[in-house]
Amino acid sequence: MSTQAELTRRGRTLVLAVCCTSVFIGNLNNTVLNVALPAMQRDLHSSLSGLQWTTDAYLIVLAALLMLAGSAADRLGRRRVFRTGLALFTLGSLLCGLAPGLNWLIGFRVLQAVGASMLNPVAMSIITNTFTEPRERAKAIGVWGAVMGVAMALGPMVGGALVQGIGWRSIFWINLPIGLAALICAARYVPESRAPRPRRVDPVGQILVMVLLGSLTYAIIEGPGTGWTAPRTLACAIAAPVALIALVAYEKRRVEPLVELRVFRSAAFSGASVMAVCSFFVLGGFLFLNTLYLQNNRGMSALHAGLYMLPMAVMNIVTSPLSGRLTAGRGPRLPLLLAGAATTAGGALLAAGAAFTTDGLLFTAYVLIGIGAGLANTPITNAAMAGMPKEQAGVAAAIVSTGRQFGQALGVAVLGAVLTTGLRDGGTGYAQAVRPGYWIVTACGVAILVLALVATRRTAPRAAAAVPAGGWQQPAPAAVTEARR
Repeated sequence: MSTQAELTRRGRTLVLAVCCTSVFIGNLNNTVLNVALPAMQRDLHSSLSGLQWTTDAYLIVLAALLMLAGSAADRLGRRRVFRTGLALFTLGSLLCGLAPGLNWLIGFRVLQAVGASMLNPVAMSIITNTFTEPRERAKAIGVWGAVMGVAMALGPMVGGALVQGIGWRSIFWINLPIGLAALICAARYVPESRAPRPRRVDPVGQILVMVLLGSLTYAIIEGPGTGWTAPRTLACAIAAPVALIALVAYEKRRVEPLVELRVFRSAAFSGASVMAVCSFFVLGGFLFLNTLYLQNNRGMSALHAGLYMLPMAVMNIVTSPLSGRLTAGRGPRLPLLLAGAATTAGGALLAAGAAFTTDGLLFTAYVLIGIGAGLANTPITNAAMAGMPKEQAGVAAAIVSTGRQFGQALGVAVLGAVLTTGLRDGGTGYAQAVRPGYWIVTACGVAILVLALVATRRTAPRAAAAVPAGGWQQPAPAAVTEARR
């Protein structure tokens, strides 16, 4: 196997292709599922909360394990962990397609997520270590980001075609040939690499993160059905803030924490992290609600519903590269302000109920939501990194990625809970029941607007300077040994 120093231009291109394949199937899997949910509901006799868990079991586990996967790859070998992730993701996809019932499907989605957690962050590390020249690296990351955006945008259409032509199980089987091909190519073309001084594993912090994300999501999803005062709901509602407090207290004392809390001293980074949650909250919640609306309330087929969302997909694909150019030329503020404005307008149009009266207004809302999603991703990453010392770039990127996945899970949980409560208590139909959820979407758009002004102001990146760069570097071995005692 060639070492990274010996890789030719063709070799580096092949490595990039393998990494982009992994991000394609991982992000396609995030959105292709939504259009299949009504078919799953009928076939598996699932409740709305069951559909939420089908989506969120994957997203929560993925969000919780991203940082662990990154540190494991640095320690054990990036190619080894990457191939393990591909194998688990492909196996999980096969089992999901064979699941005999809802609980089995949710369990196999968890296995899928464990594998997926080893794909995106590890693939990014492989790209970073393969493309060492700054200009080449920037181009490679740009290709990576474009593939991510295209995969997420194509999800509803690909899912609609598969569900209509073959059945909902085929949305999982499509991962098999792609995953196997990527696994073989990774073994042949991707060089092995490790960090010279990898971070130590933090099992306590990992458990607390999982308790925090899992208990919060459980309380939100199950609250409308079991009652907000039910013992399990209350227990989870209490466990979430307790886990957060314990996580903060514990991580502050660690020399090598799982979650580096000091990065939040940067106003630019903190603002970008919240914008990542808000942006993907909108994307995840909107796709979940809209596919149910088009098929269950408008009576569309899966394929028709996927095609109906074409305006959103097209705008996402068109504005993603435009966002990259705007960010490179003028900084993150302008694309973030445009993203916030488009999201706010689209959410308000849906929340007012007007978009449900005519197809023209509904398509307008789709276009606006698509523009908001397409413009937000690149400048959020840029704004986060602008506030960070270089030695903390990897940690910061992992936290922002975790925020994206958790935001998506939170969108499905919160907006699904709003819909469940509205249908149960209001008795006025989908359009009326869902309006409070779209006001939340509108509020997320406003939050992006406000945070864009705060996080990208000229003084924001200086907040990082409040922490001496040297204090963020990996400590000397003797200091680490003493701290571990």
